[in-house]
Amino acid sequence: MYATMNSEQEMLRDSVRRFMKSEVAPRVAQHDRDKTFPFELLKELSQFGYIGGRLPEALGGMDMDQMTWAMLMEEAGYTWLSLRTMVNITNAAINKLAAEANEEQRERFLKPLLASERKVFNAISEPGTGSNIAQVQTRADLQGDHYVLNGRKLWITNGAFGDFGIVVARTFSPDCQGGLSTFLVERDVSPYEVRNVDTMVLRSTGTAELAFDNVKVPRENLLGEEGNALKKMLMGLDGARVNIAMGAVGAAQAALDLSIDYARTRTQFGKPIGSFQLVQKLIVDMTIRVEAARALSLRAAAALDANADARTACSIAKLYATEAAHEVASMALQVHGGLGYATDYPIERIFRDTRGGTIPEGTTEVQTLIAGREILGISAIV
Repeated sequence: MYATMNSEQEMLRDSVRRFMKSEVAPRVAQHDRDKTFPFELLKELSQFGYIGGRLPEALGGMDMDQMTWAMLMEEAGYTWLSLRTMVNITNAAINKLAAEANEEQRERFLKPLLASERKVFNAISEPGTGSNIAQVQTRADLQGDHYVLNGRKLWITNGAFGDFGIVVARTFSPDCQGGLSTFLVERDVSPYEVRNVDTMVLRSTGTAELAFDNVKVPRENLLGEEGNALKKMLMGLDGARVNIAMGAVGAAQAALDLSIDYARTRTQFGKPIGSFQLVQKLIVDMTIRVEAARALSLRAAAALDANADARTACSIAKLYATEAAHEVASMALQVHGGLGYATDYPIERIFRDTRGGTIPEGTTEVQTLIAGREILGISAIV
């Protein structure tokens, strides 16, 4: 099955493309160099549904389906993968708050996020914990009217910029002996240490290490029930994997479009390089990968909309699309020759950023094992 867009989705896509081209693309290179992010963009993009669009209208959203959201992720990835990442981080928190927060928490945290008045991060990964989130070691001990957090979080997107975050910790209280819980931790109320982490990829996303040393978090900032975080996190992984896959498709399409244009206009030996057989092979190979990645990713999005068992489809889409995007970016570098290395030209950034998609929300290797387990009915994951 090849999923396609309807006329409304196409109209939205065209509007988004015009906005991205005129309002976002001109800002990308400078922010990427400066390792900053224009947060005002999130508010501007909310008109298209980029902020809270998947929420029901009663909660301030657009009741957007997964297919439409997938299209938005592709368009964001086409323009700037750092933008797609920041949109994803913000909406992950929005969706979690909408599902689990009480009324008081929605007023304090959800409403400002929907209005793009606050910046948020999600803190799960730790120095010794990556794909196996069940091994989180950060600890939260209930002491009277507050929890005391101790531990380290690493590779936290928006951690350097965020003024609050959703922090996962192993909880100890009379009602919970070591289960994972989530806490709303505000930087000004519960100060913690922030260390910027420079990365090769997604340089504008404020990656950081966070240190919690006897940090007091008010008891009312517990999000949901104690000990119930692992189940909730696992439930949202399929959609998150499609989001990353579609962002990768967008970046790959951008690399392909730049390469087609360059192959048509760059001349060597008196003729366009696009007339050379080996350059044509690169363009065809890139096109095949982009089309296959899009088809697999939209198929997974359609399965989620149909409430079907989408685990295999989502893992395959994430695995293939992210690996294919980096392959396409590498071939684009080859087409562009020396120009591809230039930091003021998009190919270099796309090449770096597409490498980043193969790791979060489960590495390529983890996706392989998930798909293998679902296909064979035999788990290779210990």
